Amino acid sequence: MLVVDAIDTYYGNSHVLHEVSLEVPSGSVVVLLGRNGAGKTTLMRSIMGVTPPRTGSVMFGEEDITGAAPHEVNGHGLSIVPEDRRVFPTLTVHENLRLARKLARNPLDIDEVYAMFPALAPLRTNLGDNLSGGEQQMVSVARALVQNPDMLLLDEPTEGLAPVIVEDLVGIIETVIEQDVTVLMTEQNVAFALGLADGVLLMDTGSIVFDGETSELRERPELLKRYLSVGDGDAG
Repeated sequence: MLVVDAIDTYYGNSHVLHEVSLEVPSGSVVVLLGRNGAGKTTLMRSIMGVTPPRTGSVMFGEEDITGAAPHEVNGHGLSIVPEDRRVFPTLTVHENLRLARKLARNPLDIDEVYAMFPALAPLRTNLGDNLSGGEQQMVSVARALVQNPDMLLLDEPTEGLAPVIVEDLVGIIETVIEQDVTVLMTEQNVAFALGLADGVLLMDTGSIVFDGETSELRERPELLKRYLSVGDGDAG
């Protein structure tokens, strides 16, 4: 479904991504792991057209979306839940969902999204500013899903969340998977990520250093230690 081929991305003169290539098959959940500063968020931004690559290509299905504007990428059925969530603070939960729906090519009915996330329904009149971190993350995921995407990019979904909220987030992402949405996720929480993923990519200093199945990575704890500074027990 998504094929990234040898992209190089820069911030000004700073070379951040170095010939990065990856594939995310339709219907799969692939997690991108790496230390802070490894280039994970830059890769997400490159795919979405926020920080277009200077060389290489990004294919989504049959479409070449290399360097396309973010709204054009979104129009092809690719949505992102950004690291900072970006829930509109002065809009209610329902207004946040309704605004996202207006921008979609083939949106879901908002009631369908409330059915996926029953905990959101009682919050529909709450302002974004009055939501907890976990509630904001749920709104951010729901806002992406109301656009009925074929693929969802999740950038550090557990960032800043309490452990008990992270447990709830597993259920949220499992709901996404049940909708047959393909997922590419960046994550710092290794146990959380490996518990959900089919495939794993390891990134270090702007390059992919491992690309394989979750089971294969579990059998190679030295990679986790070298690139993530975690032991076997941390991987779950």
